[in-house]
Amino acid sequence: MRKWLSVALVLALAGCVGSEKEDVAAVPKVSVSSSDQRPAKLLFGPVATPSSHTPESFGSYSKGCLAGAVALPESGPTWQAMRLSRNRNWGQPVLVDFLEDLSRKAAAQPGWNGIYIGDMSQPRGGPMSSGHASHQIGLDADIWMLPATRLDLTRAERESLSSISMRRAAGAYVNDNWTRAHHEILKAAASDPRVARIFVFPGAKVQMCKDEKGDKSWLRKIRPWWGHHYHFHVRLNCPKGDSSCVDQAPPPPGDGCADAQDWVNNILNPPPPDPNAKPAKPKPPITLATLPAQCSAVLSSR
Repeated sequence: MRKWLSVALVLALAGCVGSEKEDVAAVPKVSVSSSDQRPAKLLFGPVATPSSHTPESFGSYSKGCLAGAVALPESGPTWQAMRLSRNRNWGQPVLVDFLEDLSRKAAAQPGWNGIYIGDMSQPRGGPMSSGHASHQIGLDADIWMLPATRLDLTRAERESLSSISMRRAAGAYVNDNWTRAHHEILKAAASDPRVARIFVFPGAKVQMCKDEKGDKSWLRKIRPWWGHHYHFHVRLNCPKGDSSCVDQAPPPPGDGCADAQDWVNNILNPPPPDPNAKPAKPKPPITLATLPAQCSAVLSSR
């Protein structure tokens, strides 16, 4: 893996996959270096193919890149990848394996024939032009809350179909779309040792805490976060032996149910704003120079 760090830093960027055709448009060659100050999302976003390396993640979930990515097949017996025009159905092999495994478990739930899978990572990871701060190292995936009843959706249908919201009262509670099947699918995902944490809106976590009558230890991985009511976000641990991948700190001890209830209480009764709080400074864009040094070689690879 170290040999390719000295690869000539010339980037041949290919165009994005079209929404209806597999044709790849030509994009002018762009020179890059590890000191490049351009926003990294402008460099990673247009690349249509993975690098020719052994799969490896460099950096952290919100500041890194991905070598040797593999694609989740667009369709399988118990899943379909959505929004194919984005070309974000890429990840580490462990992520693809996990999603296929989870889809089979979901297919065993009433009303579900599998799962619809949203954004994973770009072909070479890195910052995205829209939608996510994370999903940069091939270990994150969004799974739609909409039950996958049809698994023969066309490319056009995958662009137009939308998921459904599970929240009520700004996320303090679940709504009538929430079912026990959602609970069981999230439980199956959180019980998988490959999973580091799962993000979902606060009301869903509180509801699962109330409904789970057995061992609640798996709920530790279910973390409340804003949004995440049309989908839940699964994050895997760094693969063993991938020394360049930076794991997130583990969740606090315990099942986290009291913490989720605090989130709900703050939604229902928001604390008064701090009159002395200073406006947050906007974060500067992530540049190639601020990513791990290996990321310039990932971009440069044919």
